[in-house]
Amino acid sequence: MHSDPDANPVNPIPAVVVLLFLVITAGELVLSAASAGFVGGAQGVGWRAGALTDYAFFGQVWDQMLAQGVWPFEHLRRFVTYPFVHFSFTHALFASVFLLALGKFVGEVMGSLAVFVVFSVSAITGALAYAILLNDPVPLAGAFPAVYGLIGAFTFILWVNLGRTGDNQWRAFSLIGVLVLFQLVFSVLFGTSNDWLAEIAGFVTGFLISPRVMPESW
Repeated sequence: MHSDPDANPVNPIPAVVVLLFLVITAGELVLSAASAGFVGGAQGVGWRAGALTDYAFFGQVWDQMLAQGVWPFEHLRRFVTYPFVHFSFTHALFASVFLLALGKFVGEVMGSLAVFVVFSVSAITGALAYAILLNDPVPLAGAFPAVYGLIGAFTFILWVNLGRTGDNQWRAFSLIGVLVLFQLVFSVLFGTSNDWLAEIAGFVTGFLISPRVMPESW
């Protein structure tokens, strides 16, 4: 059997994953450089706080919109802008790594459009869960709720494959189980914010909508 000598030994990352990654990293590089004093001068130090104020999701803002029945675009957009602004360089770095890894796998199986849909819808439902179930003044920011949606899609793919082979399908939940356990230990040792609730909501969303965006060939 002859192999193509010009074939790429590594499957390319889906374009939508690369685009999401570039938007996250480009913004973070600017904010990190500003925090370090490389750009923006004296005002640059406050750019991250300004970005969080303008683009992060605030549960209290949702409460006010709900009470008043007014839905200004400048606040509705926060449902889809908060995944692209992070609290720190490390926060953005880990989210980007998970995005590349999970997005590549899910994109190869389900396609770029499915990745975009899962990422976006999981971000929105994560924010809704954060607003409705909590009364936390701390804003929700970062791509993790959306990335957990991709983990949900990844879990669904494993669930289907294990069912086909007759293996124990509950093994598909190993990754989310490890992540939840890690978060529990981390919160006990160091304390943590309530954004884990948005992440779990994102995971459930990704898992549940995957059958709707799975290619017909499956």
